[in-house]
Amino acid sequence: MSDHNANLYARFSDHFPPDMGKTLLTTAQGTAISYAQAHHESARFATCLTGLGLKPGDRVTVQVEKSVEMLWLYLGCLRAGLVFHPLNTAYSPSELAFFLGDAQPGLVVCTPEAESLMGELTANLESAKVLTLDAEGQGSLIKAVASAPASFDCVQSQADDTAALLYSSGTTGRPKGIMLSHGNLASNATTLVDFWGFTDRDVLLHALPIFHVHGLFVAISCVLMSGASMRWLSGFNLDSVLAELPRSTVMMGVPTYYTRLLGSDRFSRDLCTNMRLFISGSAPLLAETFHEFEQRSGHRILERYGMTETGMNTSNPLHGERRAGSVGFPLPDVSARIVDDNGQTVPRGDVGNLQVKGPNVFKGYWRMPEKTAEDFTADGFFNTGDKAMLDADGYYSIVGRAKDMVICGGLNVYPKEVEMVIDDIPGVLESAVIGVPHPDFGEAVVAVVVATTAGKSTLTEQSISAVTKAQLANFKNPKKVILVDDLPRNTMGKVQKNILREKYKTLFS
Repeated sequence: MSDHNANLYARFSDHFPPDMGKTLLTTAQGTAISYAQAHHESARFATCLTGLGLKPGDRVTVQVEKSVEMLWLYLGCLRAGLVFHPLNTAYSPSELAFFLGDAQPGLVVCTPEAESLMGELTANLESAKVLTLDAEGQGSLIKAVASAPASFDCVQSQADDTAALLYSSGTTGRPKGIMLSHGNLASNATTLVDFWGFTDRDVLLHALPIFHVHGLFVAISCVLMSGASMRWLSGFNLDSVLAELPRSTVMMGVPTYYTRLLGSDRFSRDLCTNMRLFISGSAPLLAETFHEFEQRSGHRILERYGMTETGMNTSNPLHGERRAGSVGFPLPDVSARIVDDNGQTVPRGDVGNLQVKGPNVFKGYWRMPEKTAEDFTADGFFNTGDKAMLDADGYYSIVGRAKDMVICGGLNVYPKEVEMVIDDIPGVLESAVIGVPHPDFGEAVVAVVVATTAGKSTLTEQSISAVTKAQLANFKNPKKVILVDDLPRNTMGKVQKNILREKYKTLFS
């Protein structure tokens, strides 16, 4: 046992199966990789990284496509006490310049195509090295790893030592580096394994990216903390997911994954007979999707709520009622409360500011102590920036981000409330409600709506407005309804309202 070592890899290894020959993951090509291979390969990576002169606490910036070798790199960083810094593959050169300048990595791992650019961006960084890794698991990093020994003594880490550095999106200013500790990640994983009932008999269908909390920490950690297995896909491919469902017991996905499954006439209850759990997160799940999925598959999707700074905070129950539109109850060890702008608890049923506290909550922002102090209360609660509501039965619902709230004529409008009304209109696929500058009201409520195939011939701005006027107070009614073919989303399926606000900012000028 490794109780004396808080290193996350040491905690994982405590839960590895007695038979290390057991399959950890199977690729889409049918290649099975055992726990023993994972242990040996991650040791090679750890040995290689330390051989490059990297020391515990140094950052390793990684911007590559999903691959098994990227997983070994992550585990190798943990074992060596290095700070894993994954980046979205969609970031632009200017964004990369900021992240590299702020994180000051000792090593950058990128695709071969980006090697020249990364070389330019790290030219002024002292001691920064650049190595490559492609989607097929080849590159200069792999050549460097090939000769490294397959044994490595896991670095001794304290629970508060930083294991990973992830950045906020920066849609409201300078991105903030979020320091997640070995203790943060281990505690959240341990809680989720128990709360979601993971065992060594589970097989997780893993189609998520691994530069993000959902795919990297939640999904992989649940597997490694329970000695389970994975069906490992490079991304969400409908044919591949449909093929893997009968071989899996758990699937984690963003709402888009579930709507794509529902869009296929091949998706059926028969494909899901071996499944015990579908989990959704990273973006709100529409009630319509929740209900249709239950009808088609016989399963109620379990929706949960988390964020980069905290991992998972709340979840609908494994055993008990899972409610559409709700993110359930606070997880064990997590405290949650909803307060007004003065820090006073709001009555149940009222919307307020969600605050959370627990061992899952990050240790602070990278090199931003003032911002860290600003985002925590005197009694240690983290201000999530999310608006939430608690119902009479203790279920939490997220109604929107504080920055997404619209102030129309001095009155607060919560987009989720308006979106729920619009999404219930026959012919509406989904909607996004935003606030844009208005000469009289300060901000005007604008609804951007996507119609279903059938709805494209029936829905109009007037028909949608007629429904909202009948169900909402006048100040909540959209001043403008815009019908579009689709909504802009990031790689995790979240609607990018900042793009919509920018696009329509002159609508009333």
